[in-house]
Amino acid sequence: MKPEIKNAVIGGLAGTVVMTLMMMFVAAMLGSMLGGYTMGMIAHIMMGVIIFPIGYVIAYDYLPGSPLIKGLSFGVVLWIAAVVMVMPMAGAGFMMSNIGGMTAVMAALMGHLVYGGLLGALAGGESKAHAV
Repeated sequence: MKPEIKNAVIGGLAGTVVMTLMMMFVAAMLGSMLGGYTMGMIAHIMMGVIIFPIGYVIAYDYLPGSPLIKGLSFGVVLWIAAVVMVMPMAGAGFMMSNIGGMTAVMAALMGHLVYGGLLGALAGGESKAHAV
């Protein structure tokens, strides 16, 4: 049984708040692409609270493990997309090579794992193997 969208949104909100506090520069980077810090913060919140939780619910059955593991896996997918596609478009370079390299990449990984873990844990649901 998939998690309910409202629970995924709550998980996305919690993950976005914690990740944003951990990585305030994310909104600034998005802002550089969208015309300012405020627009970057709006985009960051919209993606973290609405877009990604909906994506998580859609991808739920394809992710391995318990809801927590599914969330962590989803966080890794988001992290890969960020460091390979989004950050280069924002001027940070491939794998964030222009803003700290491996240190920044690992910080981004930690942030995305926190986000995904909170999203998965709070969204809940059951894996197919445990459904009755």
